[in-house]
This record gives sequence, C-alpha cells and structure tokens, in this order.
Amino acid sequence: MRAAVFVGSEQLAIENIKPADPGPQDVVVEIQASGVCHSDLSLARGYVPLPPGFVLGHEGTGKVVEVGKEVSRVRKGDRVIASFIPACGNCWYCQHDQSNHCDLESETAFSPRGTREDGSPYFAMTGLGTFAEAMTCNQHSLVKVETDVPAEQLSLIGCGVTTGVGAALNTAEVLPGSTVAVLGCGGVGTAVIQGARIAGASRIIAVDGQPLKREQAKKFGATDVVDPAQGDPVQQVKDLTQGRGADYSFEVVGLPETMITAYNMARKGGTVCIVGMARADATVTFPAFQLFFEEKRILGSKYGTAHVRRDFQRFVDLIETGRLDVSHMVSRKIKLDQVNEAFRAMEAGEVIRSVIMPG
Repeated sequence: MRAAVFVGSEQLAIENIKPADPGPQDVVVEIQASGVCHSDLSLARGYVPLPPGFVLGHEGTGKVVEVGKEVSRVRKGDRVIASFIPACGNCWYCQHDQSNHCDLESETAFSPRGTREDGSPYFAMTGLGTFAEAMTCNQHSLVKVETDVPAEQLSLIGCGVTTGVGAALNTAEVLPGSTVAVLGCGGVGTAVIQGARIAGASRIIAVDGQPLKREQAKKFGATDVVDPAQGDPVQQVKDLTQGRGADYSFEVVGLPETMITAYNMARKGGTVCIVGMARADATVTFPAFQLFFEEKRILGSKYGTAHVRRDFQRFVDLIETGRLDVSHMVSRKIKLDQVNEAFRAMEAGEVIRSVIMPG
C-alpha cells in the first residue's frame, strides 16, 4: 500500500508500507479523499515534535472494507468520515458532552499500524494516516454518514469544516445580529466565516494578507475584508464596528502575535476564540489590567468543541441543503504523489484546500 510518510525532513516520502492485521476494535477503510490541512504542514515543519515513520493525514473519508471481530459502530460497505479525535462514548469526557477530549486520544495516536519497507514500524497521525490508499484505525475514530455528497467535500468535514464551523456554533456560540472578525482565512478560517453566517451574524470581517483568501472569503459570507498591509488591522476592524471592535474575534493562524491581535480586535465584553494551533513550545502573554478591565472572554477551541457523532451528520445536512458551501473550499484535486506540492501551494496562499484523491 502506498502512503506519504514523514521521514524527518520537510518533504514527505511516498513509500510502500505493510499494514498490520486489524485488531478486534480496528476497521480497514479504503480512502476515497483526504484534505491537506495546515496541521499536516505544521507537523511536517516541526510545530509538534514528531519522530520519523508517521503516515500523515487526518482529514479524510472512505468506505469500510474490513472490520475486527468486536467492531459494532460500523459495517463493511459503510461510508465513513474519519475523526482525528476518537469518540468512545464511554469515558468521563464523552459522558459529559466533551468528546473532543476523549480519553482514547493518546492511545489511538501512538499505536503502531504496520511496517515500512525497511522493516521498521510506522505510526499514523492521530491514529488515522489518511495520506494513503487505505488506513487501519480504531472504530471510535470513524463516524458513519448517510449521504451522496462527493468524497472531496465529505473529507473536509473530518477537520477543517468541523473545526471552523464548530468554533463559531459550538465554542463561541455566535449570536444572530452580532459582529465577527476572522483573522486567517484559509480552510479553517473559511469554515469559521460560514459558521458565523449560518449563526446569523450581521457583519463578518475577514482579515488576511493574501488577496485570494480575501476574495474567497466574500463568497463564503464575509461582508467586509481587511488587508493588514493597508494599515493597523485592529483599527480597521474598529472602524467597521462603530469604534468598538467585534463582538467575536477568531484567531485561525496559530501565532502568539496574531492571538494578541485577535484579542485587541474584540470589543469590551467580547469573545476571543483561539482556533489556530501554535507550536508546542509557544507562549502568549495578555495584558493583565485589560483582562480585568475589559472583561473579554478568551476561549480555546479544540476541534470546534465538536460532538462528532452529532455534528458530522449535521454538517452533511447543511451541505445537502445548500447552507454550507464546501464545494468551493476545494481548490485542487490532486494525486498522492503531489502532497509536497500541496504543502507549497498552501504556504504560498494559492489554495483554500487541496484534496488528495488516491484512486
């Protein structure tokens, strides 16, 4: 089986790997589409320390082709979306409506999945490894869906759509008629914009330095765009919100400096939602007096505070009824061998999402 493997350099290597036989709780999925997410790029660039031998990819969809003897959630032939955080349904977090913190997360992320050509074991990003022709994963990392939505669109629900739309609807709980600023308008930022639109925000301000992303943001629901090169973005947002700042600001970049910028974009009593994944060793400092005096809420948003067994089908339904536009989030459909080119295009700001179609 062919897969894109992290080998310790910034370029992934396409290797022939041999998956292990599925265990009792495992499912083999034939990958039909896999989105190339910024988190994949971040791992390849060392944001989170990662040893060589990982098959990257965590945003995908496919068809179940084999199940272990104890699998009960899916059956052969089911159409499934991969969830990069499992949802076991039994741990304390799952039982308290916080399945995005499921106790199985670490266990599934660091389980060996087979051997590489040199005989060494390989692992799979978040226990998935969707940059491959097939993957073997725990049943709790899969959600069955009933839909005819094309695979390239369905794959994005596994991360970008859920992380972004979920941040607006679940984490921040954007209210109708509110003002929203989104700092960083790639795949996840675009989904935040759509989540704010679905929630009924009256003004959605897209902030990004890339012309393509600003133009695309308008198509997804942004009412205004801000180019940081044209002046202080905080002041530009305030000028669009009667001098106050936004009711909600979303940081979707993952840098300490842009987190501070997003904080300053929110009005007094507003909500600041941190969606971007920073480096593991990064820190951010907020002004102590302002934290007290301006009474802003700072929220972290992991996987859009999603309950995947509820939200995946909900997002599918929104796509099917035309309220959530995923088709235009797919900038390019590529082959597995083009994954490094997809990273380059992402860094250059040329795409919203590239999607690998292994077949």
